[in-house]
Amino acid sequence: MTATVDLVTEFDRAWADPRNTAIDLPPVNVNQVLRDHYDVEDDLRYTRTNLWDMEIRKASAPDIYLPSVVKPGSAKKWQSDDPDVFTRASEQRLWLNPSEFDLIIEHVQLDHAKQSVYFIGAPDYTTPDGRHLVADTRQPLFHVEHWVEGDETEPVNRWRIVHVTEQPDQAMLDFFAEMGRSVHLRDFIEVHIREVLGYRITRK
Repeated sequence: MTATVDLVTEFDRAWADPRNTAIDLPPVNVNQVLRDHYDVEDDLRYTRTNLWDMEIRKASAPDIYLPSVVKPGSAKKWQSDDPDVFTRASEQRLWLNPSEFDLIIEHVQLDHAKQSVYFIGAPDYTTPDGRHLVADTRQPLFHVEHWVEGDETEPVNRWRIVHVTEQPDQAMLDFFAEMGRSVHLRDFIEVHIREVLGYRITRK
């Protein structure tokens, strides 16, 4: 697996390359969205601690926290010597053709000090037991950073994604721009609220 420091370096390098398709999604104030667009139980107050807990869980279990993207039961994880660095593979919907799934391989690094998670797409990976996995090539490799901003009582969900392309892909830019216009929370936060915190929430 790539050394820990190289995961961040690789993301920064890809983000800075003007040929790639880079998208910085709008910041989401979780509690403001809950107030404006959900019916919630009265005592629900999502915290920054909750949001970081969700990111840690999601990194290891994308099929649980991204049910609209990842095929159930398809996620696998291989740990490195560093407890905060691992590789995962899962079958995910193609962004621009969501009826089809492809194998996505990602090297993952958790940075607890920054409350940030890096996901670096990989073309292939040999598992500890010798299996050679090859990522699907129907869409470009992509790298993702998810991180937490805001204070403890008003946490802000942030994420950005960069696709490794020969030139910026307008269709991909349009897809994520539309995603960013949603007034609701991404499914990973909804799952965390319902399944981990035990609150009922309903979209208005």
